[in-house]
This record gives sequence, C-alpha cells and structure tokens, in this order.
Amino acid sequence: MKQAIKAEEAAELIPDGATLLIGGFMGVGTPQRIIDAIVAKGTRNLTVVANDTAMPDRGIGKLISADCISKVVASHIGLNPETQQKMISGEIEVDLVPQGTLVERIRAAGVGLGGILTPTGIGTLIEDGKERITVDGQDFLLETPIHGDFALIASYRADYVGNLEYSLTAHNFNPVMALAGKTVIAEPHSIVPVGVISPDSVKTPGILVDHLLERQPDGS
Repeated sequence: MKQAIKAEEAAELIPDGATLLIGGFMGVGTPQRIIDAIVAKGTRNLTVVANDTAMPDRGIGKLISADCISKVVASHIGLNPETQQKMISGEIEVDLVPQGTLVERIRAAGVGLGGILTPTGIGTLIEDGKERITVDGQDFLLETPIHGDFALIASYRADYVGNLEYSLTAHNFNPVMALAGKTVIAEPHSIVPVGVISPDSVKTPGILVDHLLERQPDGS
C-alpha cells in the first residue's frame, strides 16, 4: 500500500540540479500537476530528459518558460520557440538525440546494460566524441545509458500498490522512464483498489513506483 502525496510534496523531493526523466509526447501523457508544483517551488538548474519540450506554457514548456532548466536532452525542440531561443542565447544547453537512440539509451539504463550499439548518426555530428565499434563488418556507435535522479510519469490509473495503467499515446516514454529513474513519482488520473486493473493492462509494476500523487478533489 502506497501513501499518496500532494503535488507540492513531490516537488519538495526534487532538489536544484536534479536530472529528471519526464514522460509524454508533445505534452500528452506528461505529469502536469507535478510540473506546475516544480514551477511554483522555483527549482533551478534541472536537467530534463524527454522526447521534446512541448510548447510554451504547456507541459515541459512551463519549466522552460520559468527558467527551471539548464540542460535538455531530447529528440526535438521544434514546437517550442522558447527552447530554441534559449539554446541560441546559451541560456540552456540542448543535446539533441535521435528519438530511437534516446529511447534505447533510457531503456539500457533501466535494464542494466552498459550501452547500446546503433548505426544511427555515423558520419554526422552525432558521432563526435563517440566510440565506433565494428560488429560482423558493420559499424555502430556506442551510446551510453541515460539515468535519472527522478522519473516523473503520468498514467491513466494506479492501484493502491502502485501498479500503473496507461491510455493511448500516454504510453509514449512513460513506461521506459519508470525503469531508469532512481525515484519514480507517478501522477495517475485515478487510484483504484488492487484487482481493478487487469494484470495484462499493467505496464509499470508497483515495485518500480516510489510515490503516487493523490487525486485532486474533483477526482481528476
């Protein structure tokens, strides 16, 4: 049985300078209330690992607008002009990683691998500073795992022991992020008794989840 915490309590767990793995895709499936609480707390110098930085004032974009982030590791920033402007001005360091490589590097961290081998990026700027390894006559880049101090994820439902169920595009990045964070904080839409969620629907087992966000008074 996990004791649900408030969004403000979750934000208090996250210190300045932490590395956050944040689930979602274009703001869909992103833990909005946790992000709002981090912004309200005024946390600074965060490194955020995510697929993207959403849009201004939406999802991770709120952290960008509030100057909470010093570094972004993402597959693209094309929908957020604020991220682009801050990268150009030097306010934020941006490490652009091909999407498939990004997912696999996070998964490698979660399952204890020393890295992954991928041909993606060979002969481009992506290769700079990386080791090239030849296997059966084909060249690959060695990409290292990406770990996080915290994984902040959103789910459709959680049960009382923290098993998580996702809905539709909220599957994007959330389950893999839950594998690679030292502390996993989940923001479910609803919390239900054990047994309500079918075992086949559990994509993140409760053993991986450290904290659940309590529901808002309106049940959302």
